[in-house]
Amino acid sequence: MATPVRLPGRHGGAPFRTRGAHRTHDTSATTATSATTAAPDRRRHAGVRGRVSPLVIGVPLLLGIAYGAYAQEIARSGGPATWGQLALALISGAAFALLLFGLLRVQHVLPRELRAAAWGVLVGGSIGFLYSLTGHSVLLSSGIGLAIGAGTVIATFYSFYTREP
Repeated sequence: MATPVRLPGRHGGAPFRTRGAHRTHDTSATTATSATTAAPDRRRHAGVRGRVSPLVIGVPLLLGIAYGAYAQEIARSGGPATWGQLALALISGAAFALLLFGLLRVQHVLPRELRAAAWGVLVGGSIGFLYSLTGHSVLLSSGIGLAIGAGTVIATFYSFYTREP
């Protein structure tokens, strides 16, 4: 009869297994192993459903305030402030903050190509909108937003590609 030997397992202490020609099947060990492997890994999806870091809330909030204030300043162009400009500041700042918050919450589950494209769309669209507030044509605003977005996609994809395994 073979002697039981404790072999190292994947999840800490592994069940007893036997070495030799006569191997026995331990059902309790199989049940415990299958139960741990069947459960989803909570650490990997903690950013989507888990606690929210103060930075994930604070950074989009501060950038949204700055974006709204800058949009209002561009629309004001040195004149007196109006209620319409205040509404523009609040709506554009809130929209930017919500989009940035959403992207920060789900970016880790996206593949690097899609993540880079999402950052490009966010940055390019935001810059294109700000440029359109200056009074230039929609075609020129779209072109500048597209160029900035394409540059962002290239830069972020390069960054993700060189820093991820």
